Amino acid sequence: MNSFIKANPLRCIGCRTCLISCVVAHEGKRIFEIDPDGYAFNPKLFMVKTALVSAPLHCRHCENPACKAACTSNAISVVDQVVLINTQKCIGCKNCVVACPFGAVEIVETGELLPDGSPKKTANKCDLCRGVAPSPSCIRVCPTEALTLITEERMDQSVAEKRRNAVQCQS
Repeated sequence: MNSFIKANPLRCIGCRTCLISCVVAHEGKRIFEIDPDGYAFNPKLFMVKTALVSAPLHCRHCENPACKAACTSNAISVVDQVVLINTQKCIGCKNCVVACPFGAVEIVETGELLPDGSPKKTANKCDLCRGVAPSPSCIRVCPTEALTLITEERMDQSVAEKRRNAVQCQS
């Protein structure tokens, strides 16, 4: 089973600290000390806020990712159970955006220019901080501990607990 991040909307206060930590982890720069136009502020997760709840939305790293199946340039792969986007291969066609059932993929400007002078655009989504941090940065910085990394072991424990509770309710 692929791991993914789950948000608890009852704990999330919508502070967006997770978004900032994501950008800081992926930029590899001290973004608060550089020119604001010197980097692309493209967090790999999205804050969803309504009148009643708020929570960040992350890629679910599906077992059979629809975004990967829809990708015409083979820019999306699954490596060590993490769905990744190769931004060098991505052509920004938006097929992955349309295919994702969670709305976890978006097209962003990279800050680079194409040969014709237009801005390069590429798909962007959560990569669980693979290759940039030992664990997802958003989980480490969340002040209310609203984010949890769901692993196969954690999922098995949750299912076993629900089954025990279901049996107890029937008796």
